[in-house]
Amino acid sequence: MVQERHPQGKGVCWTLRLWSAAVISMLLLSTCFIASCMEKMWGCCPNHWKSFGSSCYLISTKENFWSISEQNCIHMGAHLVVINTEAEQNFITQQLNESLSYFLGLSDPQGNSKWQWTDNTPFSQNVRFWHPHEPNLPEERCASIVYWNLSKWGWNDVFCDSKHNSICEMKKIYL
Repeated sequence: MVQERHPQGKGVCWTLRLWSAAVISMLLLSTCFIASCMEKMWGCCPNHWKSFGSSCYLISTKENFWSISEQNCIHMGAHLVVINTEAEQNFITQQLNESLSYFLGLSDPQGNSKWQWTDNTPFSQNVRFWHPHEPNLPEERCASIVYWNLSKWGWNDVFCDSKHNSICEMKKIYL
């Protein structure tokens, strides 16, 4: 009697290939996650927040008053955006809709041209992006960023009780 031989190698080979593909896929996904989250350490932003430098940004889709906008940011562990560099301004404006205006974390509570940031960053005369001839009214005590055709994106003083969209900023979450 002749015994039949079953090629066991093909089944083992197929299983080995399947496991290899799964391991390689997991390594690629892990590498992508690490690359997207890693900056200095493990810095990540919450879902739907945009990452730039050491901060995360959320662009609101709802208009509100300045004080309510700031409170909404605070409830998320953030504050209205503080713009420190031209690179940060450029990054933010790339995310914005040119037909809308957005509150910044900048205000002049007394109306005496002593502008201050919500996070107590000193207001530097070197880092400012006011539109020409702005700020122009002491009654307009809050700042927004808005697109004007001739001068593109810039800051404008506005009434704090007017409704605008807003931009929240928080530090990245480090793991």
